[in-house]
Amino acid sequence: MKSRFVACVLSLPLLGNINLWAEDKNSWPRFRGPNGAGTAEFQIPAKWTKDAFRWEAELPGDGHGSPAVWGDKIFLNAARDKGAERLVVCVDALSGKMLWTKAFPFKTHKANKRNSFASSTPAVDADAVYVAWGNQTELKVTALSHKGKQLWQGNYGKVIGNHGFGVSPIVHEDLVVLPNDIEKGGGFLLGIDKKTGETRWKIPRDSKRLTFSTPCVYSAPNGKKELIFTNWWLGVTSVDPQKGKPLWELSVFGRPHAERAISSPIVAGDLVLSVCGFTTLDKHLVAIRPASASKDGKAKEIWRLEDTVPHIPTPLLTKDRLYLWADNGVVTCLRPNTGKVVWKARVEGVKDTFYGSPVCAGNTIFCVSAYGKVVAIADAEEFRQLAVNDLDEICHSTPALANGNLYLRLFNRLVCIKGS
Repeated sequence: MKSRFVACVLSLPLLGNINLWAEDKNSWPRFRGPNGAGTAEFQIPAKWTKDAFRWEAELPGDGHGSPAVWGDKIFLNAARDKGAERLVVCVDALSGKMLWTKAFPFKTHKANKRNSFASSTPAVDADAVYVAWGNQTELKVTALSHKGKQLWQGNYGKVIGNHGFGVSPIVHEDLVVLPNDIEKGGGFLLGIDKKTGETRWKIPRDSKRLTFSTPCVYSAPNGKKELIFTNWWLGVTSVDPQKGKPLWELSVFGRPHAERAISSPIVAGDLVLSVCGFTTLDKHLVAIRPASASKDGKAKEIWRLEDTVPHIPTPLLTKDRLYLWADNGVVTCLRPNTGKVVWKARVEGVKDTFYGSPVCAGNTIFCVSAYGKVVAIADAEEFRQLAVNDLDEICHSTPALANGNLYLRLFNRLVCIKGS
């Protein structure tokens, strides 16, 4: 197999990191791992030589969706024939061997040139893998066993938007949860019984704009869980996962012009952090204290930042440092409780855009540019760029961290970097 690889070393990692969302180190069950936090405790080398590659695998289709991992299996979405055939792909996590591929015919649709027909990331748990595809007439969610047997499939509506589909499902307890915020209203939030595919709840949304943001789960002080969703027009919404009832909603993003929520919300202590904006116009990072954590029982904006905020990459929290990796390669480190800037710097050696989100392995943060340059920086109180690893291939996805490895999906290839 042809390997395309160049490495440039700038320094060595020094500081440690605490994973605030630690789960099974062998699972990465959704977009950006457990609760979308994007962290793992094990180390991955900052500089990659050919010896760092555990394996490389060609995929049967292409796409930008990120890998999901459960134990010794990796699951991905892929597409062939300009989106007319959608694939669920299962790869052995230890060897890179293709275990199975399940193909589904699907009506093709218009999409942004930077999107793909397989930009959604699967969700996986001990029982099944769950995938979603959408077009202007269908929103299909499919559950497959870990061996590739179809368990159920449902059509839950339609997806309207000129940029194409890209939102990812999550699994929470006995539900598959999927937002469907579409253009010009008519969208909804969806809770599906993960065993049967039956709709447990459906919340109508006057959403105005297609959303690509993946929800997260907030644990309230009283022990109850809340589903957190981000949308430009409506702002940040909390939903009771069992009742399908909105708990609170806070409109925090500007409405002078159309914006889009692509970056996903994350949890930072008792705060929820959400991002929204437009590529060439305003972008906002807003920290909200949910109603369940506020003394007066009302959700409140605590702080906001509107300078060098990413449009597409999701923020990353490590210990008491919050990282914003902007699309243009400017990285800002802040205090998550106050928004105070610790440092800001532009990464070197990369001129293209970042569409993937950063992840942290041990004390090293990785983010991949659109043309496959994997930048490594230190998780530290000062900016230190460690390496640029050039894979020389289109990549709009976010790495997965599991089994002590880093798994990275390129447009039609999957690579595994072994930990140190």
